[in-house]
Amino acid sequence: MIVRRRWTAAATTAILISAALSHPGPATAAPTAPAPISLTTTETALVRVQLRDQAQLDRLVASGADLANRPKARDGRILADLVLTGAQLADLTAQGATAVQIVQRAGDGSRHFAESVRAAQARTAAGLRAPSATAGERTTAAAVDTLQVQQAYWWTTAGQTFLQAQVATTATDDPDVEITVSWRTADGATGTFPLYRFEDSGEYQYHYNLPQPVPNRPVQLTATSSLGGVSRVVTPALWPNATPPPLPAGYQKDFIDAYLTPVDIQARIKRLARQYRDLVDVIDLPNKTQGYRRTAAAYLGDPAVAAVVVESVRFGDQNMNGVQVRTVDPGRRNRPLTVGYRDRVLTVSLATDTAGKTVSTTDEVAAAINARQPNRFRATVEDGSAGLPMPVAGPARLDDGLQGTEVPAKPSTVQALRLGVHRDGSRVGVLAYSQEHAREWATPLVTLEFAERMLANYRTDPATRELLEQVDIFVIPTVNPDGANYSFNDYNFQRKNLVNHCTGSARDPKNRNSWGVDLNRNYTVGSYFDGYVGASANCLSGNYAGTAELSEAESSNVIALARAHSNIKFAMNVHSYGGYFMWPPGAYRADGRITLPRPSIDESTLFLNSARRIVGAIAQERGTVTWPSQTGPVADVLYSAAGNSADQLYYELGIFAWDFEVGNDRWNPTTGEWEGVGFQPPFDEAHGESQEYAGGLVELVRVARDYAAAQG
Repeated sequence: MIVRRRWTAAATTAILISAALSHPGPATAAPTAPAPISLTTTETALVRVQLRDQAQLDRLVASGADLANRPKARDGRILADLVLTGAQLADLTAQGATAVQIVQRAGDGSRHFAESVRAAQARTAAGLRAPSATAGERTTAAAVDTLQVQQAYWWTTAGQTFLQAQVATTATDDPDVEITVSWRTADGATGTFPLYRFEDSGEYQYHYNLPQPVPNRPVQLTATSSLGGVSRVVTPALWPNATPPPLPAGYQKDFIDAYLTPVDIQARIKRLARQYRDLVDVIDLPNKTQGYRRTAAAYLGDPAVAAVVVESVRFGDQNMNGVQVRTVDPGRRNRPLTVGYRDRVLTVSLATDTAGKTVSTTDEVAAAINARQPNRFRATVEDGSAGLPMPVAGPARLDDGLQGTEVPAKPSTVQALRLGVHRDGSRVGVLAYSQEHAREWATPLVTLEFAERMLANYRTDPATRELLEQVDIFVIPTVNPDGANYSFNDYNFQRKNLVNHCTGSARDPKNRNSWGVDLNRNYTVGSYFDGYVGASANCLSGNYAGTAELSEAESSNVIALARAHSNIKFAMNVHSYGGYFMWPPGAYRADGRITLPRPSIDESTLFLNSARRIVGAIAQERGTVTWPSQTGPVADVLYSAAGNSADQLYYELGIFAWDFEVGNDRWNPTTGEWEGVGFQPPFDEAHGESQEYAGGLVELVRVARDYAAAQG
């Protein structure tokens, strides 16, 4: 039997990011079997799932499932990180999927936040993948193919050495080609591991595998295929083979001691501006966000029987929370359907027949409310209730459903920090921005740690002083404060902002955790509106592109800042999780997988060489190494992300724009698996991410300085 090793990334997969990096420990005994994984019916969690086959993945993508990563192949299995309820996980399991790891439960975010706050307070108080067939088992002879080793890299972390390879075959149309890598180490040890086919948008790309543990430094690598092809012998290269300058004695760092809400971030911005007046400007970005606000709504009737959703036109905090809505029987024959509003009560008097029986339908009630109270209310018939008799019901109270009682409801002013000695546009500019996606709690910790390191070390570290004299730094810690507030207080897996563009039945409150716009699909270059892949017109999709390019205040703010400061030549968009380092092009058209134009040879070289430097700096903190397979253009190493911010910054404004994905997968030597860390890991992990990636941002500033000096 020939076992097919294949994974095809569906062209429409563009939800989010995840995958793998290392905080490995030393290799130990053989892997152990994991414990069974289950959720209660209503529990929600981020789950790493081994899917039954490609068809199951395609169905998930088509249904708009909340995929948190590019599904990856391991030992011939398809693994995907999915946000699932217990009922959805049970359905997938019944269809042949297997849960591998619960990365994070819905309640974990709040717990980890609370733990981080308690720890910070204490610190303050104390002052401190199935077996495969061999080539001999194939029953049909085939022509010999040609193999090309595209990547062969090794690195050592915490005493464990890893090897990763990427190989392409000329037999691109044969889905059953199997490729095996053979390696030899400096001390003579040998071994092999399989590679697996990777397609994207129906186009063969290469064969690859996750990083493999090896006993020592590999000095030789070859690849062979089941068709008889043999690659040339190559010597794996050290990755990333770049080390930043050492930190001087007394260098100040570790300014992050808890998760930070948008309110906390605003306070931190104010404190830094006050403490470092000669080095900081605070920039109020021009477009106010909606604020932590939603319209108020209620079910009039029973959704399980017959109901109408009544919603306020104004936001709940605008005196609409608590408004009552009811239907009444007029108690008289031959009465018309009427609607009245008085003393904060919306009353619908149902029509009656000659016998005095109420005869109004749900559709008629919704239409009457919309026609007679259009300035105060909108009404839709709840799914499954169309045309049913409207019951006498209520009173029901309208409510916006928001739980964050201590969160300011007013529109938010998004703020940026500007750091430097010469904040006048005369120096090369660097932009670091984070939390476009609300649930990515660790990302503002990275940008704020970076900012404070630069400021605190200015007077005591000559190297930092030189950077602040030569580079103009801009930092937006939270692009999406409203969504972040919702993530902290209501639904920790919230990805989008809070603006609800849904119409009709999609506005049913049961969909409240799916409303909003994916801000990193709302930009103008390579967008959904231009026919590129990786975003959606479905307002309930996790990667909903909005009503138009730059329809949202939050995305418009990022571009407004970049346009207003033409000296900005470098930018880093900080996301989580998965351990990627990426740059444009970030999107392609599905037919033929036609990407946005590729950078020139010189610019491609700058992107890669700078990435090596920055990845090297990240690794200095605790050994985290970003895989070479996850370093490169977004469209190649992740997926097509139509309308992302880096593409607009690069193609329209000429800015060298990168993307971090912090929160690298961690190697578990006991199980022999790479394990995900999630969007809101326990704070110790988030703290580690903040420290290592802040170091990466400092190296980005050095890259900018060196670039400016080379330009003369």
